[in-house]
Amino acid sequence: MVAFLNGLMTLLGIVTFIGIVIWAWSDGRKKANHDGSMLPFALPDEADEKGGSNE
Repeated sequence: MVAFLNGLMTLLGIVTFIGIVIWAWSDGRKKANHDGSMLPFALPDEADEKGGSNE
């Protein structure tokens, strides 16, 4: 019985993982993924905030 439950939980985990991967790579998430990937570049540089330079 324990082996059956272990196999069932493994199968549930794999199906959940595949579902998350499909959701994350779906066309509906394309804009949100792109916006999220550009966030680090939208922040001001630290040198600009301090008024100095990085040199």
